[in-house]
This record gives sequence, structure tokens and C-alpha cells, in this order.
Amino acid sequence: MRFILPAMLLIVGIIHLLPLSGVLSANRLQMLYGIAIEDPNLEILMRHRAVLFGLLGAFLIAAAFLPTLQLAALVAGFASVVSFLYLAAAVGSFNEQVNRVVIADKVAVICLVVGAVAYAMNRLNADQI
Repeated sequence: MRFILPAMLLIVGIIHLLPLSGVLSANRLQMLYGIAIEDPNLEILMRHRAVLFGLLGAFLIAAAFLPTLQLAALVAGFASVVSFLYLAAAVGSFNEQVNRVVIADKVAVICLVVGAVAYAMNRLNADQI
């Protein structure tokens, strides 16, 4: 049971690292999201978004190995994926590349729920000892 939470955090961390390649160029962002990044302001914002996802992914992976960070990682992971899924549902009409992100975040939210249950069970077991 104690390896479930780290495994789930690793999976969610890897999912969050995938957009990091967008920091390299507007062309890479276009490949990731299927949108033209022609405005320099949008390029800056989207490349910075890639950096932030990289940081969150690194934090989630670090938390897999550092139990003191696990609760914060679960909260941050939930905030990331739930907010994106809400926005995608609220706006709708997204392209196939963004739909892949939606699917990845649905996988991530399932992993986070499993991880949160494992976290709670680990805490309960620790309190009973």
C-alpha cells in the first residue's frame, strides 16, 4: 500500500513534464496544442506555461520520494488538473491536440484520487500503530 502513492505521484509528475518541451519554441507549442503561436506575447505566455508545468512535474516527482511533500503535491496536482478539466468543459470546442491533454488530465485525476486514498489509508495505518 505504501508504494501506491509514490507511483501515482510519479505518473502525474510525468504527465506534467510532457508540455515542458514547449519551452523550446513556438513550433513545438504548435505541435503540442495544434494552435498557431504567431503573436510574440502569446509565445512568451505559452513558453512560460511550459516552464511552470515543468516545475510542477518536478515537484510531483520529488514528492514521490519525499513523504513530507506528498500532501502538498496532491493538492497542487488536483488544483492543476481539475482547473484545466473545468476550463476545457466550460469553454468546449477544443481541437484534437487539446483533447489529448484532456484525456491525460483525466488519467491524472484518477491517479490523484487513488493517491489520495492511499495517502489517507497510510495515515490511518500510521495512527493505529
